[in-house]
Amino acid sequence: MTRTTLVPPARLTDWARRLVAAPSPQTDLFEREPAVQGFLAGPVVELLDEIGLPHRRDGMGSVIVEIGPEGGPSLMFMAYAMTHPANRMADPFGATLVDGGTRLRGRGVAEQKGALAAALAAVAAMQDRALGGRLVLAITSAGETGRHDAAASVLDVLGFVPDMTVIVVGTSGRLALANKGRIDVEVAVRGRAAHSSTPSAGIDAIEGARRVLDRVLALDMGARAHPGLGQATLAATSIRSWPEATHTIQDEVRLVFDRRLLPGDDPEAAFAAIARAADIGPPWEVDCRRGPHMFPAEIAADGRFARAVTAGCLARGLSPPAPFYSHGALDAGLFCAKGAEAALWGPGETILWHSDEESIALADLQAGAEGYLGLIETVLCSAPRRSEY
Repeated sequence: MTRTTLVPPARLTDWARRLVAAPSPQTDLFEREPAVQGFLAGPVVELLDEIGLPHRRDGMGSVIVEIGPEGGPSLMFMAYAMTHPANRMADPFGATLVDGGTRLRGRGVAEQKGALAAALAAVAAMQDRALGGRLVLAITSAGETGRHDAAASVLDVLGFVPDMTVIVVGTSGRLALANKGRIDVEVAVRGRAAHSSTPSAGIDAIEGARRVLDRVLALDMGARAHPGLGQATLAATSIRSWPEATHTIQDEVRLVFDRRLLPGDDPEAAFAAIARAADIGPPWEVDCRRGPHMFPAEIAADGRFARAVTAGCLARGLSPPAPFYSHGALDAGLFCAKGAEAALWGPGETILWHSDEESIALADLQAGAEGYLGLIETVLCSAPRRSEY
């Protein structure tokens, strides 16, 4: 098999710097945030045009690149535009080289944008190669949303589910064999407003919410445990009350519960258990509804995807990635739920996500691109020998 050459390291670093220099933070607008859409329409499309990769955009603004013939094996790299907000990070979009020029610093570079640059380099290296199947790079308008909407939109446009999908985020170079899923459960507790000088005239929604919290958080998650992910968890993540006025017994409190799901968990059963616990009865009215849902994911350590990753890394002179398990809920679960294989894998240290000194080692950026390229070559350029990996 002919060995494919990546772009020079300096060019890969330049691509990553250009991506980091363009802010694309999470806001209340989520995928509709103008900066996110501007990032996709600006530096992402500009780089693709410079490279000469064909691309189109879906209804949520995500950018989709497809090369290679249909009908054979298929491999997708799903990357993300949206990053954590700048928060307290100084000069978050300076895209500066630090630590003697060995690291690139900037918001999102350890989580989404370093891995995106690596995937872009790997796919760019294959544009003139004869492929035995379909190669897709999707840069979605998601990244910090906690829902599958953007990924589902990409699949609608593609019209098929790729055999294998790499979720392109920084995992400290490790391959996630599984990650938890999640349902959000939104609970509204309603009472009756009154002046706080006469509390008996009202029905205190805060007191009702306290009872809901006590009952829901006392739920038994059961003894079932996953060998890598442990037990399911349940946490309260939001609480707000109304009316927003002084000296007033509150008439409504809204809470959000985060219920993590293990592979094999029934989300409907998890929701029903929370709804039953939240039903505290009169004098309060309680409404429960399901919020965003993300599927859990799991691949076999000796399965086709993991073997292909190992073979690709070895072919590029890299050590195979160490396995790990993620408690986060990401898009890998959507593909696994549809019968395909998907996993988180990419350059960038997980411990630096959302930190005030987010950065990536340039050596890790280069190794990430090499690993991605090795996977592409293994899956799409050695079709007659696919059974060997």
